[in-house]
Amino acid sequence: MSEPRTYPAGTAFTGTIGRTASESVPAWPVARQARAGAPNVLVVLLDDVGFAQIGCFGSDIRTPTFDRLAAKGLRYRDFHTTAICSPTRACLLTGRNHHSNGVGIIQEMATGFPGYNGMIPRENGFLSEILLQEGYATFAIGKWHLTLASEYASGASKARWPLARGFERYYGFLGGKTNQWVPTLVHDNHYIDPPRTPEEGYHLNADLADKAIEYITDLRSVAPGKPFFMYYCLGAGHAPHHVEPEWIARYRGQFDMGWDRWREGVFARQRAAGIVPPGTQLSPRPPWVPEWDSLSADAKRLYARQHEVYAAFLDQTDHHIGRVVDFLARLGELDNTIVMVASDNGASAEGGEHGSFNELQFPNRVEPTIEQNLARLDEWGSVKSYPNYSWGWAWAGNTPLRRWKRYLHQGGMSDPLIVHWPKGIRPQGEVRGQYVHVVDIAPTVLDALGIAPPAQLNGVTQRPLEGVSFAHSFNDAVAPTRKRVQYYEMIGSRALWCDGWKAVVEQPQGAPLTEAMLEQQRWELYHVAEDFSECVDLAEKHPEKLAELVARWWAEAEKYNVLPLDSRMQARMAERKPGAGLPTKRFVYYQGAAPQFEYTAVNLKNRSHTIAAEVEIPAGGAEGVLLAHGSWFAGYALYMKGGHLHYVHNYLGLAEYRISSTEPVPAGRSVLTFRFERTGEHRGRGTLRIGDRTIGAGEIPQTVPGVIETSGEGLCCGYDSGLPVTADYRAPFRFTGRIVQVVVEVDDGADVAADAKLKSAMIDQ
Repeated sequence: MSEPRTYPAGTAFTGTIGRTASESVPAWPVARQARAGAPNVLVVLLDDVGFAQIGCFGSDIRTPTFDRLAAKGLRYRDFHTTAICSPTRACLLTGRNHHSNGVGIIQEMATGFPGYNGMIPRENGFLSEILLQEGYATFAIGKWHLTLASEYASGASKARWPLARGFERYYGFLGGKTNQWVPTLVHDNHYIDPPRTPEEGYHLNADLADKAIEYITDLRSVAPGKPFFMYYCLGAGHAPHHVEPEWIARYRGQFDMGWDRWREGVFARQRAAGIVPPGTQLSPRPPWVPEWDSLSADAKRLYARQHEVYAAFLDQTDHHIGRVVDFLARLGELDNTIVMVASDNGASAEGGEHGSFNELQFPNRVEPTIEQNLARLDEWGSVKSYPNYSWGWAWAGNTPLRRWKRYLHQGGMSDPLIVHWPKGIRPQGEVRGQYVHVVDIAPTVLDALGIAPPAQLNGVTQRPLEGVSFAHSFNDAVAPTRKRVQYYEMIGSRALWCDGWKAVVEQPQGAPLTEAMLEQQRWELYHVAEDFSECVDLAEKHPEKLAELVARWWAEAEKYNVLPLDSRMQARMAERKPGAGLPTKRFVYYQGAAPQFEYTAVNLKNRSHTIAAEVEIPAGGAEGVLLAHGSWFAGYALYMKGGHLHYVHNYLGLAEYRISSTEPVPAGRSVLTFRFERTGEHRGRGTLRIGDRTIGAGEIPQTVPGVIETSGEGLCCGYDSGLPVTADYRAPFRFTGRIVQVVVEVDDGADVAADAKLKSAMIDQ
């Protein structure tokens, strides 16, 4: 049988059509196919992993997979990001600058200006959309964080979910972070429960690797020669630092020397391996990070354990990425897969001075103490914890650089980059010094594949790419960078790199910027081609060079939608986003609906309110959750158990305040009500009723002031997703009767949670 006649999809039919089939010649439209032998592309993006935190960049944390890729590939020591999560991801996938994408800041802080609205335009095509058109299979795994927070809900628009931007399959989480033991998972376009429980051995890193292998296996079963693009984004090493105890045990005692001496050891290895240029200095310790030797024995024990858990988390992450890499090797495809491993920004200091056992305490203005953290030390990293480490380890994790994530000195936006492609790159194990930015990754991939950026994509005229390819440096160590200039902006802080020089000014965050403030701010100047770690400020020595770079920054800002500069924090969080719904005091929820998250769920915090559940109780009784929001780290739940009605308010995992009915709930139809009367700032009195009759009451002396969820433990009607609000029941604890509806009504009162939501959003990046 002869091969069927085909023609390119979207062009004219090439067969013939007569009055009958016997007089006609069929032809089939076919999509464009990738060229024979085209390489796969695997981009692995780590989260909050600093310049010095993987083995091949000087760390003693064991990362054998990344080290193996580096040994047969290249390490780029002068790779840069935007210094924070969502903007970096937008740059990587489009090849355009973050403000050109409308993602000048994290999605939760989007505002109604072109550079900050969080809505990546269709004229900025994704790498996935381009490669899909070129005959590639396209997969996204793990963290997304390119959807407006008001669009996380299952019933919201899917226009900015992965499948709407060129990915054929997706498995991961939409927000900035998630619980590694009990993640809030999305499969394609719908939420799902994790396939196993923590007690059954579940961990997100293992699950993501399983899914990556599954997607490749499925593809090879039907299309053995079709190349794929896989965008693989880990939650690691972002908090929460969750990992199995056997991994933690491997690091017991390894960091007892503290961050000062650990940093010195890393720096020595970096110099010996050529990770940093000759002459690089170790930048000084900032005054807000204490000298290790000045700490108490308890503080040292606490901080050392925090880093043991982080190291174990990164080691375990490397292990599961290694399973995917090994699978490609078994298929015989690893050498012809362009593998890029990077991080989205520098190491994170959001754990604060002492780190935190429950990261939800930070946005709710509860500062953990050394004593509180030590009391839970044995559970650090477990499902009972939601931990982050002390900012001393973030500082050390960016060795030898200054600052950390969110800042525009090198520690905030200088990151490791590994490129592995033995079939296309001859040198092995070399370090490259060319200046590279995350916006250059998409142009580099297209250049390596021999694909020209399309003038049109899906019927939309495309903007030119703003990044530049560095593929010419793959086989030429001394090839000059083709990049001439790169601007930076983050929450009002500004920087510009140009031909080896860098100007930078850090803006205090929170206060609105004024023209007078701009005039008074002092920029710093570094010759980073010779001063890799920004140790020598040359602003006074070369004022003309500084003036030139500052003027160039303003020109770039005009060109790429950076203006208006905005250092506000709470006000940006409070600005209403499209899709968030109209303001209302009355919310209606139905049994079994997908969770509603912090940015769309009813906000009950510090407000008098009523939760009224209209239910039908069968003759044999019923039990289960009526309405719940949060987890055992913070939240509330209205539920039935043992025939009685109960309300629990979980105050940041530090206390539970419970009110139970004094009599059982009868069978039949009734309205079960919880009423909260605010009696002071973040406190009040709760009352339970059946109809108009009071059946229970009690004081709630402390309520969660600002943020209930931090990883997708959304508001649920008829069940409790993820971890339970209280140990009194086991999630999901589905209601066994019938809920007609749950009506929640809030009284007048200002939303006092803006600052807490801001802090929550910042630790979610």
